[in-house]
Amino acid sequence: MAWTRNQMAARAAHELQDGFYVNLGIGIPTLVANHIPEGITVQLHSENGMMGIGPFPFEGDEDADLINAGKQTVTELPTTSYFDSAASFGMVRGGHIDISILGALQVAENGDLANWMIPGKMVKGMGGAMDLVAGVPRVVVLMEHTAKGAPKILKSCDLPLTGKGVVSMIITDLAVFSIDKTKTPSLILIDKPDDVTIDEIRAATEADFVVHSTAHRRAIEEVEE
Repeated sequence: MAWTRNQMAARAAHELQDGFYVNLGIGIPTLVANHIPEGITVQLHSENGMMGIGPFPFEGDEDADLINAGKQTVTELPTTSYFDSAASFGMVRGGHIDISILGALQVAENGDLANWMIPGKMVKGMGGAMDLVAGVPRVVVLMEHTAKGAPKILKSCDLPLTGKGVVSMIITDLAVFSIDKTKTPSLILIDKPDDVTIDEIRAATEADFVVHSTAHRRAIEEVEE
């Protein structure tokens, strides 16, 4: 069985280390805030000027004045700080964010990322995505493996790129790939749900990949939906 969105977010949260400054993109990546591993402290950063984002509020506890860059209501922590968007992007462009977890429309086997537009569809703009992939040393993509049955992990992207060769890891409902651009193929399958087979992953992935031995035995702990 494929991972749920919460299980995907929990798997992504295991890539965080104590003391990290972390930016979460809109969509599934925002769920990572609810799955920070015990024993570590991270600071969640939002482009609209907030550092130190807490978990999503329970229904009825929302504060309309506390929102992230995706306009979702969030909670604050005792360590939360606020600043203008210029300072926020200065942190990104200055290399002060350790990891960015973003959604994607497509990812290529060499780490190219397309996550901001589909030609012919109205979009408001790229937002902070280009800055996040250019100014943050590690980019993890968190997304569904396919869209309407079509693979999203490709030999090369055919949508407009957000950044070239910027992705370090891909986490989907079917698999976790690390990307090592010094190797061919550069995609390495390192983790997967217990009930998903390697053949199922290959059938849903256009790009070539190799299988690390750990992918045969590692599994994410159950996370309640």
